[in-house]
Amino acid sequence: MKPDSLILDIDGTLWNSTPIVAKAWNEALLTRPNITYRFTAEKLTKLFGHPMTTIADMVFPYLSEDERYALIDDCCEQEHKFLSASTEDLLYPGVADTIKTLSQSYPLFIVSNCQAGYIELFLEKTALTPYITDFECPGNTGLGKGPNIKLIIERNHLNAPLYIGDIPGDQAASKEAGIPFCHATYGFASVEAPDYTIQQFSDLITLLKS
Repeated sequence: MKPDSLILDIDGTLWNSTPIVAKAWNEALLTRPNITYRFTAEKLTKLFGHPMTTIADMVFPYLSEDERYALIDDCCEQEHKFLSASTEDLLYPGVADTIKTLSQSYPLFIVSNCQAGYIELFLEKTALTPYITDFECPGNTGLGKGPNIKLIIERNHLNAPLYIGDIPGDQAASKEAGIPFCHATYGFASVEAPDYTIQQFSDLITLLKS
């Protein structure tokens, strides 16, 4: 069945914020001299896509649960400050124009494994708010990506959505939600046997015409 709607991941699919986020999270770590770990953009490409609590569990397992979750909250707070202040264009090539073009024919949605407020910040920074119909994340619902995709489908009465993401977790979430997956090969990871692939975001226009 031809897609009637598109659900989009953010990090590794629409933009790459990892260099700025690494600086922001390291700033948060400076308040804790007992922690010597430091983030890099490369490390974040392997962590992004997991819920924030999972990232905290992976990076700071030696801290108590309360301590590591408070720390990742502080990291996210610094992240919002750094991203808000940034004047860099973090979007992958062609994303803004492609979203504007696609929105004329398809309702567009975002589901990301991020903290509350991140999607809103992304939309504000990129001026893409008018083109996104609805969005969801675990920071709002406490649910994983698969259930959040299902929420978007049910809430907006979608019949044949396609999810576009870049990591195996996105593929698994699509499968959990019962919808096809399109792999953005330029993103953060490879996947096995996706339903569709794009080499750059603008390829979606050609893919959907075929």
